[in-house]
Amino acid sequence: MNKKILWITRTAVFIAVLIVWQYITSFWSNTFLTGTGVNLLLILAVMTGGQASGFTVAGLSPVFARFFGIGPLWSLIPFIAMGNLTLVLLWHVLGSRRSGIRRANYLLAAVLAAVAKFLVLYIGVVRIAVPFLLHLQEKQAAAISAMFSLPQLITAGAGGVLAVFILPVCLKAVKYES
Repeated sequence: MNKKILWITRTAVFIAVLIVWQYITSFWSNTFLTGTGVNLLLILAVMTGGQASGFTVAGLSPVFARFFGIGPLWSLIPFIAMGNLTLVLLWHVLGSRRSGIRRANYLLAAVLAAVAKFLVLYIGVVRIAVPFLLHLQEKQAAAISAMFSLPQLITAGAGGVLAVFILPVCLKAVKYES
């Protein structure tokens, strides 16, 4: 099959699943459920569809989240996209390593990517955007700061841990060597 068509198809499938996941979980207003699923989808996209597929899904995710009312302000989308891109990039680099035991590489990617995404979001949103770029009332600033602190580390880590167990099955199913 043509590689370009395969890339488009895989990326489109992940975008479709992302949209459905964000739409369905928007009814429950559960950051941990939605975030864990989104992070898992970002990881699966990059590991089965390649870096460009992962980047595409990572960049679109906060836009769809905002449309469904589960994402915060439009002005925070670039920060969220950067956090997602950080997660995807680290999974691509660390999870695709051929040396060592693959599951160990996945665990390393899960931990480091979760911490890196957390730091990007915490610094970008909590330390830069909220105090200096956004003009929010104290209550709204506190809510957004809380949303972009520990929950981001938990959901990125949980998505990574799920990926450690799901990736081998997915890669075998698509007959793809990362």
